[in-house]
Amino acid sequence: MARNLEPADSISSSLAFILLFYLVFYGFLTAMFTLTMWVMLQTVSDHTPKYQDRLATPGLMIRPKTENLDVIVNISDTESWDQHVQKLNKFLEPYNDSIQAQKNDFCRPGRYYEQPDNGVLNYPKRACQFNRTQLGNCSGIGDPTYYGYSTGQPCVFIKMNRVINFYAGANQSMNVTCAGKRDEDAENLGHFVMFPANGNIDLMYFPYYGKKFHVNYTQPLVAVKFLNMTPNVEVNVECRINAANIATDDERDKFAGRVAFKLRVNKT
Repeated sequence: MARNLEPADSISSSLAFILLFYLVFYGFLTAMFTLTMWVMLQTVSDHTPKYQDRLATPGLMIRPKTENLDVIVNISDTESWDQHVQKLNKFLEPYNDSIQAQKNDFCRPGRYYEQPDNGVLNYPKRACQFNRTQLGNCSGIGDPTYYGYSTGQPCVFIKMNRVINFYAGANQSMNVTCAGKRDEDAENLGHFVMFPANGNIDLMYFPYYGKKFHVNYTQPLVAVKFLNMTPNVEVNVECRINAANIATDDERDKFAGRVAFKLRVNKT
């Protein structure tokens, strides 16, 4: 039996060779992985996504932000709408006129605010002012009705999602329109007013250059104030952006250029 056993030094030599082999092998793999990642990162911009084909059409969203896109207001129950008011106060704070005047430019309306690099990195990009006062009766400034939530005339804010280097409107005017999704919704929705007037969105807020470039960018908003909804009835509302280069009829994407939400004002 003793003749079939390898000497201790031969076993140690074999183990050392195996360990050396795996050390070199995994070291080589690590080096190859690191080199591959480095080469790949050289092709990626810190400021602009390399691929953004899924974001070719911007979507719309509402504020106050709710879990299921439903805004429910019980006039007699302050707690039911105070959460919406607090969210809107925080959301609209960057739009205060004083902050906008300090950080952003007063731009010429009706034209894109282009800031090309021209071979030299133009950073940071300047943004155009969107002042809170442009939201009129939905600005919440000195408003004892708390965006209309305490009186059953709530304001809902529509915003377009940001898409880098997207020229919304294709150099033509654009606006947001809202309506009840069905005939009964249209009847129960009643009248509403929009701020800015007619739900207009100006070209000067485009293009958007990205979070790192456009550090003080505040996207334009459209506020919708519902004046005389039928109380105690859930109303389905849909808002769309009317722009030459934004499709709103893609059934595969319910948020492409539009947003649907539920609105209910309870009165006891």
